[in-house]
Amino acid sequence: MTELKEEGVRPAMAAAVDGDLPSSVAPEDRGGVWDKPALGWVIFEFARNPYYLLVIIYIFAPYLAGIVAADAVARGEFAGLDASQIGEAASAYGQAFVAGVTKWAGFAAAITAPILGATLDRGGRRKPIMMVFLGLLAVMSFSLWWTMPGEAGLPYWAVGLALIVAAVSYTYSEVTHNAMLKDAARPELLPNVSGNGLALGNLGGTIAMLLIVFLIAMPGEFGWPLSAPIFGFDVSEQHQFRIAGPLAAIWLVVFVGPFFLWSPDAGIKGASWSKAAKEGLAGLFQTLKRASHYKETMKFLIARMIYADGMAALLALGAVYVAGALNWNFQELVGYAIWLSIFGTFGGFLGGMMDRTLGVKNSLLIELIALVIVLVGLISITEESIFFGLVESRQLVDWPVYSHLHDWAYLGVAGFLAVFATACISSSRSMLVAMAPKKMIGEFFGLYAIAGTITVWLGPLLVETFTRMFNSQRIGMATISVLFLFGIVVMLTVKYQKGQQND
Repeated sequence: MTELKEEGVRPAMAAAVDGDLPSSVAPEDRGGVWDKPALGWVIFEFARNPYYLLVIIYIFAPYLAGIVAADAVARGEFAGLDASQIGEAASAYGQAFVAGVTKWAGFAAAITAPILGATLDRGGRRKPIMMVFLGLLAVMSFSLWWTMPGEAGLPYWAVGLALIVAAVSYTYSEVTHNAMLKDAARPELLPNVSGNGLALGNLGGTIAMLLIVFLIAMPGEFGWPLSAPIFGFDVSEQHQFRIAGPLAAIWLVVFVGPFFLWSPDAGIKGASWSKAAKEGLAGLFQTLKRASHYKETMKFLIARMIYADGMAALLALGAVYVAGALNWNFQELVGYAIWLSIFGTFGGFLGGMMDRTLGVKNSLLIELIALVIVLVGLISITEESIFFGLVESRQLVDWPVYSHLHDWAYLGVAGFLAVFATACISSSRSMLVAMAPKKMIGEFFGLYAIAGTITVWLGPLLVETFTRMFNSQRIGMATISVLFLFGIVVMLTVKYQKGQQND
């Protein structure tokens, strides 16, 4: 394994993980990247992250936006528009609906997740409460099967509520999982462990999507590689979309076992969670009051709060955007999802490598600048042209999928989106581990949750507002770039020095 080139990261990171917090594993006894404790922590993301990929980004969300848009057309919502304008207006309507659900999920998580992070430093075992969070996530995810056109199944408000509960549970599990990172491996290896988790999460999502394609969608559409979909699934009933939630739930239950078996649980056995919550909340307020003492760390969290808003909106609404803007069918959407997941796997490894070779701050700045460029490239592509009309799109091949120049251009640019978005998530976690005060790592991961959730509604709100205002998906998505640019500006002010150590 390559040694850290930025030697200053090592003492800061060691301080963050080797403080006075209770730990079931002594620092000198923590193993390597591929030992059981690290593997247990990493496999958690292999088990859980397919929910985000299948439901929130690639398969279910575009389906939900599409049926909401179709129902709006059926109700006559766009009766005053020309026939040529109805399609774009309906797609914008569906995108705005999904953005609204994402916005409310952000509100709910913002109010409660920070308290959880502060409580974890003082509470009991983490694994029992993790079972509760993951159980809720699985149940809500499975219930999405009953989302049907015309609200023949669950009404849209119930679907939205299920997505909100699932999103909050997902966030709670993320806060708890992040707080357990410090015990997963030796301090200098934690960036690699973090990157490996994201890489395996993308790999899990890729495998799950391939199962949908080759066991349901392709047999239903083309009678290949099976003569018919397994278990009587029917693509005419949109089962290839609706199965995303149940599959993510089953995947989670099947593969999460190694996390509970192998990951160290540094919580205090028998500790009172109610007392921990009270003390944690008081401690959180004290941390905020003492923010000036940790000025540079707090500036980083503010920067993350801004750019994470853009990241959440871009990831959650990217597939919804392309489904409407380029009118991709199911096979194209799933191909796009698999394509991005493969590149996301490389992004997880790239994030850890960049942190070790360039330093976490430099890595983050490069990743954020790249995301701005990528976003501009994506919204420059339409069915008629690429790069804002500089190149006219044309048919390249006589295929049922990806037949035009604009399809391939979008895939090419989106590959960079997956790489740098995943690397940015990994580098953000590494940055906090490196900068957080050594005795308050769980509490600062609570603040990290604030930075990722307290204004996470802002990105979706911008997209929702401008999409509705201009009846344009393109304009709505363009507003995300503002959040990335503000995040870069704040990040440039963060002073991160080699050998930095917070007490």
